Amino acid sequence: MSKVIDELYEVVLDRKANPGEGSYTSYLFEQGLDKILKKCGEELSEVIIAAKNGSNEELKAEIGDLIYHVLVLMAQTGLGLEELYELLEERRKKTGNLKPVKQTDTES
Repeated sequence: MSKVIDELYEVVLDRKANPGEGSYTSYLFEQGLDKILKKCGEELSEVIIAAKNGSNEELKAEIGDLIYHVLVLMAQTGLGLEELYELLEERRKKTGNLKPVKQTDTES
């Protein structure tokens, strides 16, 4: 899967460097960070609704939209995939990382 994400990120970076007429990605870059953030928020909400509705087809499509918009956000802010991959690799190595649950006064 990382190959597909790598290739998609390269397309996103290319659209940023070489805006194309009629390109949705170029449009997002032209509109700026606020528009990109708004789209990320919208897509995340749609992922949540799709998951709640129990439709894996809908969920798959919405997760794809969210990943695409997050890649646009990363390109806009200068965050590279390698940095993300390094972070995820470190997190993958962690085990036994669950924080203890605090007891409340009502649980005593």
